[in-house]
Amino acid sequence: MMKQGLHENRNQFILLVLVNAFVGAMVGLERTVMPDYAAARFQMDSTVALVSFIAAFGTTKAIFNLLTGYLHQHYNRKQILLLGWIAAIPVPFLLLYAQDWWMVIVANIFLGINQGLAWSSTVVMKVDLVGSKNRGLAMGINEFAGYVAVGLAGYLATSLAHTYGAGFYPFVPGIFFVVIGFLLSWLLVKDTTAFVTHEQQATEQRTFKSLWKEVSFRHFNMGSVNINGFINNLNDGVLWGLLPIWLLSNGYSILETGSIAAIYPAVWGISQLFAGKSGDHFCKKQLLTVGMLLQAAGIILLVIGTAKVFVITAMVLMGLGTGLVYPNFLTVIAENLSPAQRSKGLSIFRFWRDLGYVAGALGAGLIAELFSIPVAFTVVAALTAAAGIMANIRMCCTFKLLWRSHTCTEAAAY
Repeated sequence: MMKQGLHENRNQFILLVLVNAFVGAMVGLERTVMPDYAAARFQMDSTVALVSFIAAFGTTKAIFNLLTGYLHQHYNRKQILLLGWIAAIPVPFLLLYAQDWWMVIVANIFLGINQGLAWSSTVVMKVDLVGSKNRGLAMGINEFAGYVAVGLAGYLATSLAHTYGAGFYPFVPGIFFVVIGFLLSWLLVKDTTAFVTHEQQATEQRTFKSLWKEVSFRHFNMGSVNINGFINNLNDGVLWGLLPIWLLSNGYSILETGSIAAIYPAVWGISQLFAGKSGDHFCKKQLLTVGMLLQAAGIILLVIGTAKVFVITAMVLMGLGTGLVYPNFLTVIAENLSPAQRSKGLSIFRFWRDLGYVAGALGAGLIAELFSIPVAFTVVAALTAAAGIMANIRMCCTFKLLWRSHTCTEAAAY
């Protein structure tokens, strides 16, 4: 009989953590070098045009996050993970040999498919393995691996750009990431669908329409998490697109820019080891509120000053804040759904969350073009703080499964 638990399934769990690190590394290659890459190869200087690659990535990733929940009804977890890696194969080659900007957009469409299918699958598979106990810790470890890899890959890319130029060599490691990630997933990862069958109990199932409404906005906890997830990725999209431009325009070198920008996902990743476990023991809504307010404070610091002490402190605050919320977003959704609907619910949440990349990239890019980057940062900081306060007002603290209820009125409130 299938037995859930982190200890009981530690080998497969560790393997999935490693696979997710390679998934994160794929997107990390683009985090810091794209402004120099665009300038060196395409002579691009329009902020809106430059952040269009983030919009293409975010839109595609959101759609395939949503499709993952549907695909899990027809294919097993491992098959979807492999499809995600197959989609990643063209990405490094398109970036290495792009002759026009549209090829970069196409590369990011494939990257969005990869992230939507592969990252979503590793999340769902880990939830399958561990069950309800230590779910927050499991999500923390998963997101830790992914976002530390984002930071390390970003630093690697900027180091290569500094040494060899930004037009080609920063994306060479992507070939290695794709090959190793695919081989690990194909040869060693085992499917986890049977764990869901074992965990499933006879419960009333929501229709997809009802599930969509509850996860999107209606359920006190899931709806609040969904809105905060959207705003969280909105501000991440802003930093992804505008932070390198902001630092370079204020006299930072490409190596300094890459090193500073890498602090944010590195702190984000490391802090999730503690934040995910904290969510298993403490009130999640308070963790989410503190996390969003820390993010807002970090963004405001970028507006206050451009000296290294301000910028590095801002990256640490942003990393800590995002680390507090990210694994707890996932666990709040998972704990409020039955095992049979968990994959669909997580897919709906991840759809809305990653649309935040699109809103952040295009909205902030437009504001930066019309006004300035500091104005864009200020607007985003205000939205981030407001979302955190809303979560604190609307959410309930929960320490038990709520998937038999459509609201959180049964939960113990603090």
